[in-house]
Amino acid sequence: MAWDEKKTQAVIMLLVMTGIFAFIYYWRVGSVDKTGEYNVRVGNYRLTDGVYDQALSEFEKALEFNPENVNAHFGMAIAYMQQEDSAAAFEWYAKTLSMDSEYAPAYANRGMLNDRLGRYEEALEDYKQALRLDPDIAKGPGKLWRFMRNIKEKPSSIYDRAVYIQKQLKLPPEKRLLRVVSEDEKQRMYKYKKK
Repeated sequence: MAWDEKKTQAVIMLLVMTGIFAFIYYWRVGSVDKTGEYNVRVGNYRLTDGVYDQALSEFEKALEFNPENVNAHFGMAIAYMQQEDSAAAFEWYAKTLSMDSEYAPAYANRGMLNDRLGRYEEALEDYKQALRLDPDIAKGPGKLWRFMRNIKEKPSSIYDRAVYIQKQLKLPPEKRLLRVVSEDEKQRMYKYKKK
């Protein structure tokens, strides 16, 4: 059996494909350090997909690797918030902020939770604190984010919401309009900050 050009090409192709699969495996599994950041990333994908139980599972795995992983604590808070478990969400926001008192996205999201629950003064304070810590958070979702989700209109940011709440709270209670469900549901969550 003679060694011909087709066999050489096949061997080269096999080696190239093996290299590619080895690289992908290393990149997805082998290169993951034991800090739990891989699980945090996967948890964030699950949050985006709306699969909150799976997100919680990923954040719990991250906390097994590193109980001090602030991004995993924050992810737990968001997942519970999206599941409408306010008590658990507040608990995880508190843990997050006890670890990093300057974590602007945690204040922003806790503000949204307070806002959803009709705790407008607390929501306003959280929004203000998030904006003090990270003025860029006022920009809200960008064009790419909206394009990827087929959202034509830019949803309100926490800045817009804070200004609105502040104006409404200055009115007499009987004249306030603090909840418009169709508009409030458009507000987006803020993701973790990378360290």
